[in-house]
Formats: sequence, C-alpha cells, structure tokens
Amino acid sequence: MILLDTHIWLWWVHGTPGLSSSQTEAIRAHENDEIGVSVISCWEVAKLVQHGRLTLPRPLKPWFDQALGYPGVTLIGLTPEIITESVELPGGFHRDPADQLIVATARILRCPLAICDAKIQAYPGVQTIR
Repeated sequence: MILLDTHIWLWWVHGTPGLSSSQTEAIRAHENDEIGVSVISCWEVAKLVQHGRLTLPRPLKPWFDQALGYPGVTLIGLTPEIITESVELPGGFHRDPADQLIVATARILRCPLAICDAKIQAYPGVQTIR
C-alpha cells in the first residue's frame, strides 16, 4: 500500500502535471494492490472548494464518488490509533492538523506517503515518495 497526500490525489485524478516520475510509477504499481486516501484529504478538498481555492469539474459528492472509485483506491478512516499518533509525532513536526493526520496514517499503516510538501519530505519520521 501507498498513501497519497491530498495534492497528489488531486493531481492524479485530474491528470494535472505535478506528479514526479517516481510518484506516477508508484501509483501505477499499486493500482492492482492498494492506494490509500485519508478521509482527511476529502475534508481538505471540500474546504478548498468552500473557500474558492479549488474548482472541481462537478459537485463534491459526484467528484468524491469518481475520485474514490479509481483502481486500487481505498478510503482510510481515522482511528484512535491514528489520532493519538498525530499528536505524538516525534521530532519537530509542524502544526498543520491535516498534515499531522496524514503523516500519522502513513506511520500507523507502515506505508510510504506520496507527497510534494518539502517540509514533510524532509521529516525523517515518515517514508516518502518524491
């Protein structure tokens, strides 16, 4: 399994440039396995739309249905274990709660996180796909 950060998920679904070749390869390699998307990414997408920072080609509900229906995609819920991990991340992790939850999810699932955020890529507490 790999876990997709919110922006990676958006870029993949929309075919938008931004994915690195290693991220594209990892996604293709896991389409027959499991590609995780955190439920917090759904919330982030909804908030981006709400605040006018993202325009989707269709309303949220049908967009989620399509984007979560891609081959191999599994919606990963929040669990007490993930929530606890998110507030106990080792080192100097930054204060963005969505990032904390996504990183905690990757750590608990012991899977690499496809991400473009340089701060998280530099964080030694999670394996990333750059």
